[in-house]
Order: sequence, then C-alpha cells, then structure tokens
Amino acid sequence: MAIIVTFDVPDGGQDLYEAVISRVTDGQGFTRLADIPSAGLIAHIAGPLEDGGWRVTDVWESTEALENWAKTLGPVLADLGHADLRPAITPAHNVVVA
Repeated sequence: MAIIVTFDVPDGGQDLYEAVISRVTDGQGFTRLADIPSAGLIAHIAGPLEDGGWRVTDVWESTEALENWAKTLGPVLADLGHADLRPAITPAHNVVVA
C-alpha cells in the first residue's frame, strides 16, 4: 500500500533542502524520480511553509520502500544537524500520476 510521507522542518529552508539533495544524488541534482538512489518513490513535492521553514511530501509505494530510503537519508540528515527529524506517515487512499 502506498504511503504519504511529510517532513515539516520549521528551522529548515531551501538551503537545507538543496544540501540534502546534493548529498543523496552525489551532486547530480533531482529533476526526475530516478535521480533518487532508492526504488519505490512515486512522487516528490517540496516548498516553503507559510510561517517559515520547509515541507517535503513524498509518496512511496510501501513502508518497506521508505525504510530502505531512510538508510540513505538518515545519515545525511544527521550529518546536517537534523537527526531528530521524523516524518508524518499516513496511508494513501488514492494515488494518481501522469
């Protein structure tokens, strides 16, 4: 079952987001889902929060796919000072992609 994963980072912003992307893609950038070195990512959205901070919302094909991705993402977040960051995870009822 697909899941929706949302990270709200009140003290983060575009600079932190870009640093994470740079590290997880070995500096190649992120313009297509295949750029992320983990299977199972269905959708990715990122942008600023109204009151400051940053939100990243992903749709993953399963909890197992997310857990596999966490093996890559977790150490990067820890190295950037955000080891305690935990996402909200909810089951997806419907996922429609192009």
